[in-house]
Amino acid sequence: QVQLVESGGGLVQAGGSLRLSCAASGRTFSGYAMGWFRQAPGKEREFVAAINWSGLSTSYRDSVKGRFTISRDSAKNTVSLQMNSLTPEDTAVYYCAADTDVRKLVVVHTGVRYWGKGTLVTVSS
Repeated sequence: QVQLVESGGGLVQAGGSLRLSCAASGRTFSGYAMGWFRQAPGKEREFVAAINWSGLSTSYRDSVKGRFTISRDSAKNTVSLQMNSLTPEDTAVYYCAADTDVRKLVVVHTGVRYWGKGTLVTVSS
């Protein structure tokens, strides 16, 4: 059974940092692009960041560029999201996702093959 399990969410003050991790199991994800999405209360899910299968190419939504960094450890089947300079606007449930086609994560945002159940990040002002 393929699973993506997120961890690292929590409550942090504005300006603080959090590191989210996503552990993949059930298969190797070395050939998969992996990414993070988020959904704030009352809003649609939105793309946050993605990393291609090799780890050499990353993409970010404009509002997190320079603050968030996505990375992966293919040997450990994990992907992480380092989030710095957090603001209340970053409050959301963060979801890990994986697909063989990085365009589904970065551009299309639909038809993504694997999703985690999410971890809540709350940034207080």
